[in-house]
Amino acid sequence: MPRLIRSGAEGAVGAVTSRAVRLRAAVRRAPRALYEEAWAAPADRVPRMGEPDVPVWRPSLLVLLIIVAACFAVPRTNELAVDATDGVSGWAVLAALAQSAVLVAGMIRPVGAWWAATALSVATVLVTEPVMSPDRLFPWSIMGMAFQGGALFLLALRVSLRRAVGALALTLLLGLALTLHTTQHHNLDLDRSAPVFVVAMILGAALRSLRLARKDLVVQAELTAEERARRTLLEERGRIARELHDVVAHHMSVISIQAQVAPHLVEHPTEELRENLTGIRENALEALAELRRVLGVLRSEDAPAQGAPHAPQPGLDRLDELVATVRSAGLAVTVSTTGAPRPLSPGVELSAYRIVQEALSNVMRHAPGASAGVTIGHRPAGVTVRVVNSPPDRPAAPSPGVRHGLLGMRERAAMLGGELATGPTPDGGWEVTAILPTGTESTEDCP
Repeated sequence: MPRLIRSGAEGAVGAVTSRAVRLRAAVRRAPRALYEEAWAAPADRVPRMGEPDVPVWRPSLLVLLIIVAACFAVPRTNELAVDATDGVSGWAVLAALAQSAVLVAGMIRPVGAWWAATALSVATVLVTEPVMSPDRLFPWSIMGMAFQGGALFLLALRVSLRRAVGALALTLLLGLALTLHTTQHHNLDLDRSAPVFVVAMILGAALRSLRLARKDLVVQAELTAEERARRTLLEERGRIARELHDVVAHHMSVISIQAQVAPHLVEHPTEELRENLTGIRENALEALAELRRVLGVLRSEDAPAQGAPHAPQPGLDRLDELVATVRSAGLAVTVSTTGAPRPLSPGVELSAYRIVQEALSNVMRHAPGASAGVTIGHRPAGVTVRVVNSPPDRPAAPSPGVRHGLLGMRERAAMLGGELATGPTPDGGWEVTAILPTGTESTEDCP
């Protein structure tokens, strides 16, 4: 029992010591934290004109503020010149002009401007209080409330709500302190000035929250657009991969069949030849099985209709069918060929066909009434596909959804190591040119 009592007492002493250490640390940090909150911490950066989060009302507010500050100087000068025998003193003019300048400076340096406005308000009250008429509002006159409320509003536009509430509390405490040290009886106005300052602070904080919310929406919209573009790119690559699977699978099937038939075409084949051909066939079948697994993953979210996985992929030999279909839809199309046609790899044939198909689809969607020309140029190093349309004779209807056409064509060209160029023509039409290398140069040079 004594041991339990002793351990409990030690634990209580340790807890008290820990609290004391934390309290001393908090006390030491308090001046620094107060300095950061009241002065050193920066206000919100003023967005430059043209940035997404720039307030649309800022230029109008700045012009209005300059006009109000200029108009404020005259009645404020008359209000500060309380000694009628001396007339309008130079001090009153200087103080009124200083307060007007501070009000404009609040758009650029709101924290420093608020401190300067508070100091000027206190100084003018201390100077004018002994000769002030008892009937006048104290400590803030009508113009004084407008001046201090304007400085508080500009501060709340650019700092956090916590700092704005702290500035409001300090303003009210200073007003209360001024009422406790007077040389004569005055008509106190704290019940009138306090609601004015609260409304000014709330209005500034609300406008700041609106600006920050608009900025967050712009950032979120940019992120959404980037995510949509990335998803579109992946969808296009998946569609291209699904189409190329049939081409690769066809070659792998041919390799497997040739390896199986080859021993029967040789008289008295050796055992080593049989083993090599059997290995070739097994590797081809394994590769074909892996291709089918990958295709199953690609088609898991967008499975085509029955029979589509085994449909042959089109090539340039089916270009006439495509043109006939487009012509039946009302688009005038001409087709020309340059160079000496020669056999192309199935991947190049498929990409060339899809680029022509997508380019003609874009003409029908975005250039109603236009005509198009398709040119297939055969070169030793590859094939050039060029689709040019004339200017539309009427505006195109809005096309909803994400446009995948140019992205898909660009991906097909890049997949083969080729290039794609798109852009308007001098007469107002549109041109799509793709250069697709065949890759035959390197193979022909190899021994």
